[in-house]
Amino acid sequence: MKIAVYPGSFDPVTNGHLDIIERGAKLVDRLYVVIMQNPNKSNLFSVEERVEMLKKVTEAYDNVDVVAGSGLTVNVAKSLGAKFLIRGIRATMDFEQELQLATANMALDPEIETVFFITKPENSFISSSNVREIASNYGDFSRFVPEVIIETIQNKYQ
Repeated sequence: MKIAVYPGSFDPVTNGHLDIIERGAKLVDRLYVVIMQNPNKSNLFSVEERVEMLKKVTEAYDNVDVVAGSGLTVNVAKSLGAKFLIRGIRATMDFEQELQLATANMALDPEIETVFFITKPENSFISSSNVREIASNYGDFSRFVPEVIIETIQNKYQ
């Protein structure tokens, strides 16, 4: 059985994230979308809220599970039986950072491979921080996130 982990903060999940989830789910038998808890990051949404949003967004995929994780990503992947980490790349600066992470993960656990997905052009400029910035200023962010979570994001700023 091919199992992969797609880790991230997903604060909030965007259409770019969903695209990677859809494409990744086609390649593996089980895809775990793992909301990684990073104590160095200040998140808008709680882990529980992010899990709930991702469950709504991924409910149509039978082979996708949403869980929370902490610590080293390779350890979380190993605990879930995953042999693959899925990562998205939007631009050159993402590649440099992702390459460093992938190389470190390879050193920590050579049995876990990192698979990179190049973001589709229409999603290449979307980031969770952009969505938060637009939403906090009451702009229209609706084309950047899945429809089922628009109200959740709007309610956070009211």
